[in-house]
Amino acid sequence: MLKHKGFPGRFPGTDFQFTIRRGNPRGITKLIQRERFADRRPADRRADAAFLACLWDYFKNEPFERGNLDAGRLSWLFGREVIAAQDPFDPESYEALLVIDEDRARASFPDAFDGTWVA
Repeated sequence: MLKHKGFPGRFPGTDFQFTIRRGNPRGITKLIQRERFADRRPADRRADAAFLACLWDYFKNEPFERGNLDAGRLSWLFGREVIAAQDPFDPESYEALLVIDEDRARASFPDAFDGTWVA
């Protein structure tokens, strides 16, 4: 599992996790597209924006390996702002390649790109 050195481990001041320390010995957590409902808590929306901002700062619009990025946090963006960069795509692989769909990400989280996401 690739560890993204320098990538924030969590959303500052919260328990919202951005990375994992080690692979899951019982199996890799599958990436899924989670439904984001309009009534999500503001803290959850800020964490999504912060995570996307960190992804953008770290990778820009280049394909990146899933590595130690938290599957739960990625799943809130997967299939919309973060998409598969390879075909076939294995959602249960730490080596799976992803990429940010910049147009959709900017439309969904404009504050993630202008530096105002920090709460």
